[in-house]
Amino acid sequence: MDVRKRLWGVCAVLGFVLAASERSRCEVTWEVPRFDGWYNSLGYPRRGAVGSHLMRLVPARYWDGVYQPVREPLRPNPRGLSRLLSGGPSGLPSGRNQTVLSLFFGYHVAFEIFDSRTPGCPPEFMNIPVPKGDPVFDPTATGTVVLPFQRGPWDKESGQSPSNPRTQVNMVTAWIDGSSIYGPSTSWSDSLRSFSGGLLTAGSEWNMPKRGHGRNLMWSAADPSTGEHGDDLYELGNAWANENMFTAAEGIIWFRYHNYVASKLHVEHPEWSDEKLFQNARKTVVATFQNIALYEWLPGYLGDKKLPPYPGYQKFVDPGISPEFEVAAIRFGITMAPPGVYMRNRTCNFREVINIDGSSSPAMRLCNSFWKRQSRNVKQGQDIDDLLMGMASQIAEKEDNIIVEDLRDYMYGPLKFTRTDLVAVTVQRGRDFGLRGYAEVRKALDLPPVKSFDDINPELNRTNPQLIHDIAELYDSDISKLELFPGGLLESHDGPGPVFSAIILDQFERIRNGDRFWFENKQNGLFTEQEIQVIRNTTYYDILLAVTSAEELDIQKNVFFWKDGDPCPQPTQLNESMLYPCTNATKLNYFDGSKAGFGIFIVVLFLFPVVSFLVACMVAYLRKYRYRKFQRRRKAGDRTEESAVGITAREWQGYKKPLNPVSVEVDEKRRLQVFDRSGPALRHISLGSQDHLDVLLSSDRQRKALLLKVPKEYDLVLFFDDESKRVAFVKHLHPMVTDIGQEIRVREMRERNLLQEALTREQRGQIVETFIRHAFSKVLQIEKCDAGDMSGVSREKAREVLQCELAASEFADALGLKPDSLFVESMFTLADKDGNGYLSFQEFLDVMAIFMTGSPEEKSKLMFSMNDIGGTGFLSKEEFARMLRSFIEISNGALSKNQAEDGIKAMMQAAGFDNKEKISWEDFHFLLRDHDKELQFAQLNVKGMEKQGKKRLSRDQRVSFICPASSNKTEALELRRRKKLSIKTPNVYVNPKREQYIRNPVQQKIQQFKRFIENYRRHIVCFIIVYGITAGVTLERCYHYGLQAQSTGIPETSVVGIIVSRGSAAAISFLFPYMLLTVCRNLITLCRETFLNRYIPFDAAIDFHRLMAMTAIILSVVHSLGHVVNIYIFSISDLNILSCLFPNVLSNNGSELPLKWSWWFFQTVPGMTGVLLLFAFSFMYVFASHYFRRISFRGFWITHYLYIVVYILTVIHGSFALLQEPRFYIYLIPPGLLFLLDKLISLSRKKVEIPVVRAELLPSGVTHLEFKRPQGFVYRSGQWVRIACLMLGTDEYHPFTLTSAPHEETLSLHIRAVGPWTSQLRELYTEESLLELGSYPKLYLDGPFGEGHQEWTDFEVSVLVGGGIGVTPFASILKDLVFKSPIKSKIQCKKVYFIWVTRTQRQFEWVSDIIREVEELDTQELVSVHTYITQVAEKFDLRTTMLYVCERHFQKVWNRSLFTGLRSVTHFGRPPFVAFFKSLQEVHPEVGKIGVFSCGPPGLTKNVEKACQQMNKRDQAHFMHHYENF
Repeated sequence: MDVRKRLWGVCAVLGFVLAASERSRCEVTWEVPRFDGWYNSLGYPRRGAVGSHLMRLVPARYWDGVYQPVREPLRPNPRGLSRLLSGGPSGLPSGRNQTVLSLFFGYHVAFEIFDSRTPGCPPEFMNIPVPKGDPVFDPTATGTVVLPFQRGPWDKESGQSPSNPRTQVNMVTAWIDGSSIYGPSTSWSDSLRSFSGGLLTAGSEWNMPKRGHGRNLMWSAADPSTGEHGDDLYELGNAWANENMFTAAEGIIWFRYHNYVASKLHVEHPEWSDEKLFQNARKTVVATFQNIALYEWLPGYLGDKKLPPYPGYQKFVDPGISPEFEVAAIRFGITMAPPGVYMRNRTCNFREVINIDGSSSPAMRLCNSFWKRQSRNVKQGQDIDDLLMGMASQIAEKEDNIIVEDLRDYMYGPLKFTRTDLVAVTVQRGRDFGLRGYAEVRKALDLPPVKSFDDINPELNRTNPQLIHDIAELYDSDISKLELFPGGLLESHDGPGPVFSAIILDQFERIRNGDRFWFENKQNGLFTEQEIQVIRNTTYYDILLAVTSAEELDIQKNVFFWKDGDPCPQPTQLNESMLYPCTNATKLNYFDGSKAGFGIFIVVLFLFPVVSFLVACMVAYLRKYRYRKFQRRRKAGDRTEESAVGITAREWQGYKKPLNPVSVEVDEKRRLQVFDRSGPALRHISLGSQDHLDVLLSSDRQRKALLLKVPKEYDLVLFFDDESKRVAFVKHLHPMVTDIGQEIRVREMRERNLLQEALTREQRGQIVETFIRHAFSKVLQIEKCDAGDMSGVSREKAREVLQCELAASEFADALGLKPDSLFVESMFTLADKDGNGYLSFQEFLDVMAIFMTGSPEEKSKLMFSMNDIGGTGFLSKEEFARMLRSFIEISNGALSKNQAEDGIKAMMQAAGFDNKEKISWEDFHFLLRDHDKELQFAQLNVKGMEKQGKKRLSRDQRVSFICPASSNKTEALELRRRKKLSIKTPNVYVNPKREQYIRNPVQQKIQQFKRFIENYRRHIVCFIIVYGITAGVTLERCYHYGLQAQSTGIPETSVVGIIVSRGSAAAISFLFPYMLLTVCRNLITLCRETFLNRYIPFDAAIDFHRLMAMTAIILSVVHSLGHVVNIYIFSISDLNILSCLFPNVLSNNGSELPLKWSWWFFQTVPGMTGVLLLFAFSFMYVFASHYFRRISFRGFWITHYLYIVVYILTVIHGSFALLQEPRFYIYLIPPGLLFLLDKLISLSRKKVEIPVVRAELLPSGVTHLEFKRPQGFVYRSGQWVRIACLMLGTDEYHPFTLTSAPHEETLSLHIRAVGPWTSQLRELYTEESLLELGSYPKLYLDGPFGEGHQEWTDFEVSVLVGGGIGVTPFASILKDLVFKSPIKSKIQCKKVYFIWVTRTQRQFEWVSDIIREVEELDTQELVSVHTYITQVAEKFDLRTTMLYVCERHFQKVWNRSLFTGLRSVTHFGRPPFVAFFKSLQEVHPEVGKIGVFSCGPPGLTKNVEKACQQMNKRDQAHFMHHYENF
């Protein structure tokens, strides 16, 4: 209940307050005029309102009839015209003794009824060229000076055609309604009110208005004499009131008068509310101002020309300000402006004023009084009184054509050029407004025409004929060209001439007669007859007495004129020479002080990618470090660390290499053994083969280093922990050496010299490499330049190379074999004729000559001799088996021990050696009878030889895929005998029987281009569509802002920057949203099954994603660079220009100073979001690079989740609408919804826990996972899924191809542990982990997702190429194919060639199991399998020749491969794809398209792609390549 009562109480109070407020407003019984002038005329509400059109007396005259002004050379230069027309001496008094107070009251009246000085939008410039050598503005005669001039505001709907020329608008009301006192809007008026007693807010003194504090109502130009700027100006109703101290004083008078009237009313009516007091005071003040302006000031200003009597309110009269009045007639008052203004007190004491430099003058200089913030002479209310009394006593300048230099040469200008010429600006404004000439306006006003310049002012023509003549010359003596303002000045004599007077009278009469709220209109209910009479009797004299300290006798009754006998006559008529000189024009560069900060910030922006790169490097380093630590921990668990033996030290291997911890000891064979700390021996040095031992010791740096010179090998350099260990090592050497009669020569030297003396392993390697190259250059007769010319090296180096002898370890390294290999041992023993344990240059040359250039007989004899240890000419069975074992050993573990023994038995059986005790060379050579070709081309591949490629055969010549059709018939029969069924299978071979379709190079290029278009037509179409739209939206924006956006002001500002930034922004707005479609995996998989797959290359989705992303990031950089240019331009552009570009953000208050560059970057939403976006992009793109993605997939995954932040920031970035309305959402909504749908589909599956049924740890780090198939999980062979392991985190998903077939009840994956995540996954399924966990860790599953491999069924002939773990999709495909073939499933595929490329078949034995299963079930021979073992050297390498022979003989005997145990053929080396594809074109001539599907390392897929491209140049079967990299 208490709460309810409180609520009722609050509601009651609010209701009371609202009712009281409404009642207070209803207390005003008359219609209150609006501040903005609307609805003064009920029939035409907009008449006279803020923003209303100027009303022309005569039609506009533009150069093009629409909006382009008439300018030079059709009209005179404004500055030249000004100096000629208005130049002359100052100090001539008004002919009718008008006071300076009359002049500035007239200024106030003008401010009351018009304002078109605010620069228009968009900014258009009509800068006034200054004639070369102008004494004021161009004293150095540069000829490049211009006076800034910006065109005024206009109605944007005008200026479209000659029938609708440009029409200017008035920014205040045209009525005399007190807008210069209260402001032209309700909000402005409210900002001036105190809302207490009906008063306006006072400042520091009760009789002075408050000063501004950062608001943008008052025009706030800079002080041209001091450069001072800011908002510390009086807040009044007239925006331009602070233009000078004299107009400000007029505004302060009316501010005081309002508060004076309101205070009197409050005394008379204390019960009145603030609103009623304010409105009553306002109507009284406005009426008084109307009376004084039209019935006191105007007749005196026009020379006693009066308005006709008030006829009453005329509702059809338009009070609109005419441009002829605004920019010409009313400007006549500038001729009356004096160079300075007196200040006096009540006792007629004329004050000395203080100048800028502290000196004093008799009066305030006009040119140095513009936009004063802190005037030394006007600080308080009494100073305003003194200034007003001084103006009332001072006679104005003569009403003629002469204008003082304060306005002609030193009028205030923009900060970039602080002085200008008011006369030239007035002339230029007339051209801007399209005013007709003087003669045409005169005719329109029904005034007598003038036929020549002499007729304009006969009196002036009599006194100053030269002026009339000079003016006539400027206008080519054509009176029709004479402009209105110059003509009006020429006709003036002691007041405005007939043209100006007629225009002024017409204007004020229309304002009075058309004003429904005019004080004399008795129908509006504002005033009674008595009140009207009181207002009519009130003069400006009464106002001044009421609001200043002046008494009745202190000022004259008619303050607008001074006559003899009036109080306080002026000391003298002022002229320029009596006053402080005007300050000269200064220039300001807005960017001063910002250059360093701006430059540093731009550099910081460019460093964003560098920072993200360094962070990525740090993450990669930590990732590698943790992974290596994890691997070391695993290895430590697999083996027991062996303790180091011997003396510990650290081996130095070069200047840029780290010290390697080792232990050294001397064994029983007098060999110095160097061990790794973990146990394995790194090298051994024979101490007994030398006459003496050279040991060098360091004599400085704690004496830790030792160098042991090793002849014919690289030296041993050791660093010991301290000198004592080094001494112990030398003592350890002594007994081992001295026992055999050797001596140790010990020398000491500086450590630096010792290291220079050492021959490092790297240096020794260079010597050995040169040694081998020159050996081959001798054998193969290669030119010196190809072998490595030694002409540039010293004799010592050349001698060192030729005298070099190879150790057994170096010889093994050159052959790419292990030092303890049987092959190396046999061959080294054969070649080392002198038995010194090293091969000399000649010994190496002799044996290589036979291997490289010998006949088949010589090669087989040499191999036989290598194993004929006793030199008997025969080999025992054990020696023959040893020879075969040495060759099989070369396979680097490709065969197990049992496989090797099986191969040896098969070889012996095939050769018929079972019953022979001894084998001669003839028997051995007979064994090789079917392999003469292999022996003919066999060479011994040695490191360094690959560069001597002129003599070597190409791979296509050397390697066959399946036996050529012309090969030995017996072997062909043997191979066919292995087939279970007698279905004829075509032989696929390397070289076709004949080359067809041979064309000239031009035809080949055309064919290549045709095939490229055919192969990539879908890609090309999609590329054209996407990038066509991108280019289209870009060009549309560029065209809009470059040519069409006149209303934005772009052509006058940063055209290049805006065009670049907005064009690139449009492209980015399209690319970023539609990039999402390329990663909608579920939708892509769904669309693959539809007709869209024929038109859209879904395989290339990720490639297209990368392409679009790279394009977007490049455009983002371009966009940023465009904005860098923009912000620089904005930082040096006037505020009036920027307010046109950004009307929702910036308002033009005349301060001109643009905002600093830092404001744009750090205080605007687009700026801050733009910087954040660049930062996010830097991380996303760096971590998405191939290198970092492979090292830290989690880093890639996490940073790519920044896309959520990116899209949010992008929406915010564009929604702030600085320059244009946001458009990003238009592009974002369609793809965003599809992407959201795709994500929802994935999320619905991701959180379902999938139990693992079986886990198996296979060799080569492969983990086989078999898990439950979710209900409704439908997939096709070749598709892939993404999995996350609950134990490793639920937010990190990794993609893997399914190795199970669609018909199987469970799903299976084969995952190789090659990175941190996959290694940790494997660790989870070890026996130890499973014992600890108790069950298999569960998985999250997302998918399946489609890819190109699933389309293998769409081709009659498909080629599947799998490399390493890349065979996983083909495991699924092969099982699916074999399953579907017996049931005659409707698949188009008739033949599949599966190429398995692996380092060794033992690496992925599970693949062999799958292939074996396929071979068992493949009754129709749909699949042809070929295994390539790349770890074994190529077939025509001599080391592999015997291995190849063993393989072939094993196949003859056991119908399976010695290596894989499969019926498929096993090859050595890398597959020759070009040769194979050529044979397919011959074997399947009827097939038009062959599908090629590859998966594996990038190098493999790249070679397949190159082969396909090369084959597609031919006008035969078309190879369509689909690939996936991992």
